[in-house]
Amino acid sequence: MSFTLSAFADEIDMSLDVQMAELKKHDIRHIEMRGVNGKNIADLTLDEARAIKEQLDDNGFKISALGSPIGKILITDPFDPHYKKFVHLLELADILGTDYIRIFSFYMPKGQDPEQYYDEVIWRLKQLIGAAKKAGKILLHENEKEIYGDTAPRCEKLMKALYGPNFKATFDPANFVQSGQKVDEAYAILKKYIAYVHIKDALFSDGSVTPAGMGDGWIPSLLSELKASGFDGFLSLEPHLGDFVGFAALETGNAKLADSNMTPAKRFSVAVKALNDILEKI
Repeated sequence: MSFTLSAFADEIDMSLDVQMAELKKHDIRHIEMRGVNGKNIADLTLDEARAIKEQLDDNGFKISALGSPIGKILITDPFDPHYKKFVHLLELADILGTDYIRIFSFYMPKGQDPEQYYDEVIWRLKQLIGAAKKAGKILLHENEKEIYGDTAPRCEKLMKALYGPNFKATFDPANFVQSGQKVDEAYAILKKYIAYVHIKDALFSDGSVTPAGMGDGWIPSLLSELKASGFDGFLSLEPHLGDFVGFAALETGNAKLADSNMTPAKRFSVAVKALNDILEKI
C-alpha cells in the first residue's frame, strides 16, 4: 500500500498518553500534531516539545506534520506577530522530527472580493516560504473554507505562483465540499501539487461532516486515483465527527447508539473503520 495513515489525535483527547494508547489500537503510528497536553502546537515551549518527542520515541510514534494555525488570521491582521509564531514553529518542527508544517492562506474579509488581496497573500506566503527554505521545512497549504485558497482555481493560482520544494498542497475533500467545490474537479486541477491528504468527508446539502465515503467528498475515487498515480504520502484522519448524527447506521446488527453517548475515542474508531473499508476495496 502506498499510503501511510496519520491522525489529528487531539480529536480523541488532548492528552498525548491517551492519544497514543488509542492510536495503537488502530495500528496508526503517526500523528499530525495540532493539540497536545492542553495546548495548541504553536504554544508549546521548546522544552515541552523535547519532552513530547521523548514520549513519542518511547512509544514508537512519529509526527507526520505540525497542524499549525499559521495563515488562520484575517489578511488585514498584523503579520509580524504571526510570522514570529511561525519561526517558533520551525524550531518545534526540528525538535519533533518532521519536515511538514500545515498552513493556510489567510481569511478574507466577508463580502469582499478575495482577488483584491491576492498580492498581499502572495507576499505573506513568500515570507513564510523563505523562512521554511532556510530551515529545510516544507509548507503544506490546506484548502480551508473562507481563506483565499478555498476553491480549486484559487489554490491553483497559489500553486502556480509558489509551488516548489518548500511549498506544496494538502488536499482536504470535506473543505472543498463545504466551499461548494466539486472534489473530482478540484483533484483534476490540483493533483500534480498534492503532497499530503486529509481524510474528512462532508455533505453538499448542509456542510455536515460524515465518515469517509458517506458524504460528497469523492473519497473512494480520490484514493483510487491517488493509488494509481503512485502517491506514497500520508492520509491524515481528521474526523470532525462530534456532531455526526448517523452513527447508529454504522453499528452492526440492530444496535442503537445515541450520538450523545459516544465517546471521542469511539467516534474516532468509526472514522478509522470507514477509511479502512474503502482502502480494502481499492
